[in-house]
Amino acid sequence: MAKGVNKVMLLGNVGKDPEMRASQSGMVIASFSLATADRQKDQTGNWVDKTEWHNLVCFGRTAEIVRDYVKKGTQLFVEGKIQTRSWDDKESGQKKYRTEILVNELSLLGSRQGGESGGGSSYSASGGGASSYSKSTASFDQRPSQPQEDYADAGITDDDIPF
Repeated sequence: MAKGVNKVMLLGNVGKDPEMRASQSGMVIASFSLATADRQKDQTGNWVDKTEWHNLVCFGRTAEIVRDYVKKGTQLFVEGKIQTRSWDDKESGQKKYRTEILVNELSLLGSRQGGESGGGSSYSASGGGASSYSKSTASFDQRPSQPQEDYADAGITDDDIPF
């Protein structure tokens, strides 16, 4: 049987502050919701925003990063996989289902406090339940010592575009 692909990429905003807990073995677990928005035209031709909510779960070092840096409104880019789990409700006896995104990679986006625009930091979960992170090479507080070169007058035409 061929191997399947279960990969999710989301860009959105955190809906509420993450909920933190620990497993029996002491691993940190973070759960939070992420809102993604899509814009579509309705039957009358007006643009309508549609928000989709996603349940996200992080483990280990990635969960620690979420605990320390993520709060309601934070813009994130995440990569992970979809998992649906089920359980029997103790009160009603009904079978309950929850679909979640298990986060493998997490990038903090947007600007820092104080209004500076900045890059982001990326955090990845490695296999085996442990997590590691690697911060992006661009520092928030670094400014280029030389002005950036302006390519507007470089003489690039439509003929230079390969497609």
